[in-house]
Amino acid sequence: MQQATTILSVDTHGQGLTEITRDVAAWVRAQGMTEGLLTLFCRHTSASLIIQENAAPEVKTDILAYFARIAPEDRRAYAHDDEGPDDMPAHLRAILTGVHLSIPLIDGRLALGTWQGIYLFEHRRAPHRRSIALHMMGE
Repeated sequence: MQQATTILSVDTHGQGLTEITRDVAAWVRAQGMTEGLLTLFCRHTSASLIIQENAAPEVKTDILAYFARIAPEDRRAYAHDDEGPDDMPAHLRAILTGVHLSIPLIDGRLALGTWQGIYLFEHRRAPHRRSIALHMMGE
């Protein structure tokens, strides 16, 4: 059994989905394992990780619109707004989507479906540099 870890830095452009599938897959290939499990962990409380369709751009637009409806930026709705009106909604959106993923490694490849991509979901309006911890166990 082998283990490998790294920290992946991702620059965001503000609210939205940044696909990181290629960077993650390249790191996985470089480890030379054929079977195992990859865990990704977002080290932030206002960003998250999701697996979602990576073919139709409208999916990303619809996801952003949905989260704007269920966790709106409304200063009257929240007590916590230390960093602005997008602060508390960003925390709520991260809770709803989660900060970790587990993906099996089969035959040296991530076992993602045909249209699945790995995304960092930035919930703040301003650009940020986000850190994603990767841990892979396998052989």
